[in-house]
Amino acid sequence: MNLFAKLKQREQEGTPIKVGLIGGGKFGTMFLSQVTRLPGIHVVGIADLFPSAVQSNLELVGWPKNAYSAANLEEAVNKRTTHVTDDWRSLVEQPEIEIIIEATGNPMAAVEHCLGAFHHNKHVINVTVEADAFCGYGLAIKAKEAGVIYSMAYGDQPALACELVDWARASGFKVVAAGRGHKWLPHYRHSTPDTVWDHWGLTAEQAKRGRLNPKMFNAFLDGSKPAIESAAIANGTGLDVPANGLLFPPGSVDDIPTLMRPKEEGGVLDRAGMVEVVSCLTLDGQQIPNDIRKGVWVCIEADTDYHKNCFEEYKVVTDPSGRYMVNHKRWHLIGLELAISVASVGLRGEATGFATSFRADVVAIAKRNLSAGEMLDGEGGYTVSGGLRPASISVENRYLPLGLAHNVVLKNAVQEGQAVKWDDVDIDTTTAAYKLRKEIEPQYV
Repeated sequence: MNLFAKLKQREQEGTPIKVGLIGGGKFGTMFLSQVTRLPGIHVVGIADLFPSAVQSNLELVGWPKNAYSAANLEEAVNKRTTHVTDDWRSLVEQPEIEIIIEATGNPMAAVEHCLGAFHHNKHVINVTVEADAFCGYGLAIKAKEAGVIYSMAYGDQPALACELVDWARASGFKVVAAGRGHKWLPHYRHSTPDTVWDHWGLTAEQAKRGRLNPKMFNAFLDGSKPAIESAAIANGTGLDVPANGLLFPPGSVDDIPTLMRPKEEGGVLDRAGMVEVVSCLTLDGQQIPNDIRKGVWVCIEADTDYHKNCFEEYKVVTDPSGRYMVNHKRWHLIGLELAISVASVGLRGEATGFATSFRADVVAIAKRNLSAGEMLDGEGGYTVSGGLRPASISVENRYLPLGLAHNVVLKNAVQEGQAVKWDDVDIDTTTAAYKLRKEIEPQYV
């Protein structure tokens, strides 16, 4: 509870945490809008394929031009300014930089960036949860072998959910379920970048003003991102996932203790110890008051009469039995909260969540009937969406991970609603992402 005090101390000592940011899009820009308000953190460099877009975003969030006009990284270090470049390797190779923030949103590139950072003794905060979902456990192993820290990004829902699970367990409670909220109706599974704003609740003008990427936001709407983030939560906490994908039961915050019980007790779970997502819409599309759409939650159990009585005495909202209750964080602020990860990693040497196992996977599910020869376009696109599955089932059935379903050509037709398999695609087996994924699969073969 003293991160800010420790940041101020680093500032006073003249030894700020030196950071390199790869990816200057929405998440990165939100972080950059906050970091100038904080002591003890120095963004030495920002790498992006489109440096002019990064400079435009820096101007948008109020950075003075001289703050990001360093001609190179050495000048940025010496003058405490920032260098904008298109060369990510220069960031991971810069000896003064301590932490790399991977925020490209491109899972294939993210794996390469993370491994490159580990090789150069850099800690990594991985915003690109799409990569974490299909090989986060492998990245965590590689980081440990290199003697550095690999961390989820605080502000994103997986890290916040892992924090709630840790709170519950460190307090002595049994965790029955954990997860996030979402806006969900079954037909959203077929949404494309052309229809996303109609369902999301924004106009095209609002989306343009916010410089929002329709493909990225469609990944939230079509169920891909909830599956991805649920996989990250499961792999970071050791909780299990539903065998046939997320159920998205509708409910308010106060409904969660009743919903998130095992089926034999009136809930929706196959058993205790699961990850799930709660929808803010009724099945007929009506908004549910006091929803958890933008937040995260953990459901715990009073497994003794004493604890049950404590819930009653302190007026905790529970299920009808009085045994189950929920704690939650109703909002997540994405990149606006990312400095918590920077401070935690840089000052405490502690990740804000990371994959401790490979329990869950996100597989590519056909949005429509797909023909041989078609090109898959990954999460949020026109061809596939993400379905959450236990890793054991995914590996056994040779399902293609969603994170590797971008710019690959189908060799076989796949029917709507069916999972794409490795044998259905012509995939490049030389990439770092493919190789790392294959390293972690043998535990299930």
